[in-house]
Amino acid sequence: MFWYDHDVSGWGLFAMTVSMVLFWALIITVAVLLFRALARPPHGGEHTGWHKAPTPGHAEQILAERYARGEIDEEEYARRLATLRGSPPGPAEQ
Repeated sequence: MFWYDHDVSGWGLFAMTVSMVLFWALIITVAVLLFRALARPPHGGEHTGWHKAPTPGHAEQILAERYARGEIDEEEYARRLATLRGSPPGPAEQ
């Protein structure tokens, strides 16, 4: 009676589709979590790899580059440089 009924029914196709989506979601989730774990800086240690700590003059260097490109004028450069160095804003010292 059931000898020739070996095809996949609608529920079987649904189950296969859902299981395939769940399988790939699991694989992608594991890959993302592994990537994030490996990219994380070590605890309590020195920053290495992609997470390098900025050098002390890094902000001043960016400010100087913006001034050199003409994005900011001399007055704004002097004001921001004074702010970075911790001196009160005022007329630029020459």
